[in-house]
Amino acid sequence: MSDAEVRLAGETVLLLPERALFWPRAATIVAADFHWGKAAAFRAAGIPIPVGATSDDLSRLDAALDRTCARRLIVLGDLFHARAGRIATQTLAELRRWRGLHPELEMMLVRGNHDRHAGDPPDDLHINCVHAPAFVPPFVLRHEPAASAEGYALAGHLHPGVVLAGAALQRERLPCFWLSPSTAVLPAFGSFTGHAPIAAAPGDHVYVIADQEVVRVT
Repeated sequence: MSDAEVRLAGETVLLLPERALFWPRAATIVAADFHWGKAAAFRAAGIPIPVGATSDDLSRLDAALDRTCARRLIVLGDLFHARAGRIATQTLAELRRWRGLHPELEMMLVRGNHDRHAGDPPDDLHINCVHAPAFVPPFVLRHEPAASAEGYALAGHLHPGVVLAGAALQRERLPCFWLSPSTAVLPAFGSFTGHAPIAAAPGDHVYVIADQEVVRVT
């Protein structure tokens, strides 16, 4: 594993290859766009999607928690993809089992657009749900990216990605962290989400996740 250390709003943070940001001083992992239950929602609509996405995501989240010893997890919106996925029996069983293994972990969800349709997670998952923007100085926590006079914004929603081209005409689309002077857009944490191309402006920094490394490309 190879993290990237950056400074945001005077704070040292680590960009993790697990597709999350770690704020060491606050012992906090920040991630966005889990979209748990998306595969279940597709299957409920009759679309044949393989099982296992939630298990893969939980294993990756466990790896990040173990490596950082984080005591808090903040999700920047879209924890569940849709109401059908939220109530899927297998998805909830996996989440409840996982939550039982991390009873001391503080969890907060900053509601996103999918959360408004899916509804808040069940009470027994013990997740504090709040509307955006939420303020944890010096950061402003939100789902959809927007600059804020109240602090440096951490956001998701866009599922940012970049396409890298190799010498032999290979093309690879990779998830990335997109850091502007006012806002950091985190990659989608969920493994069943896809990536949307970004248009970085001069002065922005982009860090791609390739294998187990976070690498700056601009």
